[in-house]
Amino acid sequence: MDVGLNSGIYKFLLVLHLIAVVVGFGSVMLNGVYAARAKRAGGREGVAIAEANTFVSDKVAELFIYAVPILGILLIVTSDEVWEFDQKWISFSLLLYIIGIALSHAVLRPTVKKLNALTAQLAAAGPMPSAGGPPPEVAEVEALGKRAGAVGAALNVIVVVVIALMVWKPF
Repeated sequence: MDVGLNSGIYKFLLVLHLIAVVVGFGSVMLNGVYAARAKRAGGREGVAIAEANTFVSDKVAELFIYAVPILGILLIVTSDEVWEFDQKWISFSLLLYIIGIALSHAVLRPTVKKLNALTAQLAAAGPMPSAGGPPPEVAEVEALGKRAGAVGAALNVIVVVVIALMVWKPF
């Protein structure tokens, strides 16, 4: 089988890898924008925006994100030893990917799930009474939103660093 950086199979895998990166990570890089829009819309409209964003992140983007390292490994294998697993930029990229997936599953996804549930609960309850202040769920929604924003920002930085490693291959 013809392999190497100029082979048809390598170029085909590279195209698939890049599509997976663009669709997968591109779909989630703007989650903070959607979250801000959902918060601004409030009520049932805000819930609908958040739920649509969560669906795309969890059901569509996730599949492409999982394909990224598989396709990357196939690129290494078909590179005719131009790329090797012992190259530090490859190892570091895979490590950052694993850290990102761990953060996403351990912190971001549960946070967003709880945030969406509380937001839907508040929207279903209707307008807040003016007397006695807001219900305690409002403060919890704010705290969850801050946590989701911080983790989302960290994940975006990880994606940028991995892309930079792929482009420059510094070590």
